[in-house]
Amino acid sequence: MSARKVVMRVVSISFSILVIVLVIFALAKLGEYAYQFGYRVFTEEPISTEEGSDVIVRIENDMDEVDIGNLLEEKGLVRDGTLFLAQLKLSSYSNKLKPGVYTLNTSMTAKEMMQVMSPAEKETETEGVKQSERKQETESESGTER
Repeated sequence: MSARKVVMRVVSISFSILVIVLVIFALAKLGEYAYQFGYRVFTEEPISTEEGSDVIVRIENDMDEVDIGNLLEEKGLVRDGTLFLAQLKLSSYSNKLKPGVYTLNTSMTAKEMMQVMSPAEKETETEGVKQSERKQETESESGTER
């Protein structure tokens, strides 16, 4: 084998090893980012742990959930609008935020903000509890408990 072929073979093997190492490094960094993002979805703290400050937010009719997350980030209510969007999509408040003007506080969690911005959901939950209690009372009175 000539010296030129040996050198080319060594360079080829070195380049292959370098590519493999870079791919492994990129996958490790991507996995680390995905883990941290997923962890933050469920454990993100409010901006302020103390009393916080009130911020008025106007949700327009034509705003989608991405726009709302970006607005909350711009107003300083959440650290990351994309993270808020992920939290919203994983919650029962997805597609239930209503247009309007809301007073939110920097000490509120993302879930608390979602509760404020979806007032119909809150009323529905309360009505559901009342209906369930009425049904139980009616069944108790008629003696047909399940």
